[in-house]
Amino acid sequence: MKEKTFEDALEKVSNIISDLEEGNIPLKSSVSKFNEGVELLKFCQKELKDAEMSIQKIVDKDGKIKLEDLDKNDK
Repeated sequence: MKEKTFEDALEKVSNIISDLEEGNIPLKSSVSKFNEGVELLKFCQKELKDAEMSIQKIVDKDGKIKLEDLDKNDK
């Protein structure tokens, strides 16, 4: 089975939104698709948060730990 990617999940959410907006599917299927979309969005949010954390680093200054953007060092 193929591992889910952010891009695949986002495309699937887009398709679900289109299906729901058309309104041509039964209520039970709509609710099921909605729930699937919510789970996919949670996955996307986690992926974005993980990406954000990977472009930050922990810096220890004066005994305090804080997050600093990596690109601050490049300026």
